[in-house]
Amino acid sequence: MTEATHTLVIGGGQAGVATSAHLQKHGVPHLVLERDRIAERWRSWRWDSLVANGPAWHDRFPEAEFTDLDPEEFAPKEAVADYFQRFANDRDLPVRTGVEVTKLERQGDIFRATTSQGSIDARNVVVATGPFQKPVIPTAIADPAITQLHSNSYRNPGALPEGAVLVVGAGSSGAQIAEELARAGRKVYLSVGPHDRPPRRYRGKDFVWWLGKLGKWDAKAPTPGTEHITIAVSGAYGGHTMDFRRLAELGVTLLGRAGSHVDGVLHIADDLRSNIQNGDRNYLSVLDEADAYAKAHGLDLPEEPDARSLLPLPACVTDPTLTLDLKAAGVSTVIWATGFQLDFGWIDLDILRPDGRPRHCDGVSEVPGLYFIGLPWLSCRGSAFIWGAWKDAERLAGVIAGR
Repeated sequence: MTEATHTLVIGGGQAGVATSAHLQKHGVPHLVLERDRIAERWRSWRWDSLVANGPAWHDRFPEAEFTDLDPEEFAPKEAVADYFQRFANDRDLPVRTGVEVTKLERQGDIFRATTSQGSIDARNVVVATGPFQKPVIPTAIADPAITQLHSNSYRNPGALPEGAVLVVGAGSSGAQIAEELARAGRKVYLSVGPHDRPPRRYRGKDFVWWLGKLGKWDAKAPTPGTEHITIAVSGAYGGHTMDFRRLAELGVTLLGRAGSHVDGVLHIADDLRSNIQNGDRNYLSVLDEADAYAKAHGLDLPEEPDARSLLPLPACVTDPTLTLDLKAAGVSTVIWATGFQLDFGWIDLDILRPDGRPRHCDGVSEVPGLYFIGLPWLSCRGSAFIWGAWKDAERLAGVIAGR
């Protein structure tokens, strides 16, 4: 027998929970389906020591604070997952866990979702499955003696085989994992591509505060040519600016972007110095914009001239390694911190672009009644973050309520 609801929300992470809360406010009958537990990605697709990249006062829904955390602390991953679970429980949101949607199709004016527990019909569907769907591993290393895993499967240094570790990708995940491994005494090689690296704090304010004041969270699209640039930032160890020079001081050997692997040798692009220097330019540009904003608005914030002092470039940058014999280097493990692809193959509708992204305008798709939420740059830069999903959910719930 087929179940029916007005609006079906697929996914019970931060975007799905936010959508449910706003639909509830509008009195819209709905059901949320989550194939695992609420916010499962925070629990099982993250390493043990992960904390949020933004402070607790910022990385949350506006209507609920973290309990037992100072607002300036960075919430551990389990605390984040518990936060969403508690939020859903406190509001009695209609979240059904342990139910996987395997197909979504349209029959006339009604959507039908085929699930692991039967079919559900709905007038509206909100896809809230998030951006972390299919791990990407771009380079094949055909060596059975080397353990290879994506960053979503990494847990802690002790869980890896003995030996050196190559971390590919120096966004927030890769840089933080490399630092944790180095602090644990491992020999680490870190492949660094193009990146932004904002200051953790500047003139007494966290970088998330500055990005808000500078209007960067509300940017509608990435600057042309920067679509694939990652951001290196860390809330670990109390929060600090991610400086790759400091990682080199910890013993991490920095490399350029990883290329082909032939006869046991990894070939490396000669772009490390430019990647580091471009990251520095991004860092200094945030300081410049922050200073200009503070001056223009008469903010009484402490000066911080030392923030502009950069350590010398380490030898691994000025004389870069361009080939790495993994066996000779003692590399036993490769961790691919190389991001994710979207996977909407279960949606049986002509709604996807050639690159797999859905066609939509601020989350409203070309198919009447079908919506997306929680994706990067859905309506602005902040859309994939906790508070950004809340804002998008508020807007989309209003659209649904008005249909």
